[in-house]
Amino acid sequence: MPDHPEHAAASPDSRTPDHPGPGRSLGRGGVPWGSVLRNVALVTVVLVMIWLALNVRLPSLDHLQADIADLGAWGPLAFIGLYAAVALTPIPVTIMAVTAGMLFGLPLGTVLSMIGVVLGCWGGYGIARGLGRDTVMRSLGSHADMVEEHLADGGFYAVCTLRLMPGIPYWPVNYGSGALGITQREFLVATSLSALPGQVSLIAIGAFIASPTMLNGIAVGLSWLVVIVLTVLSLRRWRAARG
Repeated sequence: MPDHPEHAAASPDSRTPDHPGPGRSLGRGGVPWGSVLRNVALVTVVLVMIWLALNVRLPSLDHLQADIADLGAWGPLAFIGLYAAVALTPIPVTIMAVTAGMLFGLPLGTVLSMIGVVLGCWGGYGIARGLGRDTVMRSLGSHADMVEEHLADGGFYAVCTLRLMPGIPYWPVNYGSGALGITQREFLVATSLSALPGQVSLIAIGAFIASPTMLNGIAVGLSWLVVIVLTVLSLRRWRAARG
């Protein structure tokens, strides 16, 4: 039997004009608690990052070197933990990598720095996955457009390109990768491989400052040459993949 107009008027949807529809959930009183919590998280993240950028200053190289050296055998573990914490924030990681070279030399400094920076980057990636795309992209501020242009529908080479490009901090790449759907495997592999040349170039500088030998000087020159070459190759590969 065909539907009578009176039946349509009595349908549940027509009696509930404020129905949230698919994909939305309202709590008691019609409050969209999911959106409220995401916005609270966004405000919290932005405020914390602003406070860290404006108020937190790492110690000078001399003080940091002395503090970690005073810890003795616990120094390497403390350094890894501190490096990971710094990599979670907008604070530049440069001073940590240079200090690693000064404290531990090029080989051991590279190992400790890579463990610390990968842990910190992974932590930022995980936080972004929890906060969601909209919340994270709003928190990236001036970096949002650049990160979205490179990472949206991107993958391994997109992360490598941003890691290798000079002047781009680690933290927007970490959070942007988590927010824009880069897989965890691609993110970790790309971060481990592409962060290594830049880390070595900074650690080599620290090692050269502590011990200005010809070997350390050669390490500085070669590492920076590798960074430049890999940046160009990764950028070309990323553009080809996008094309």
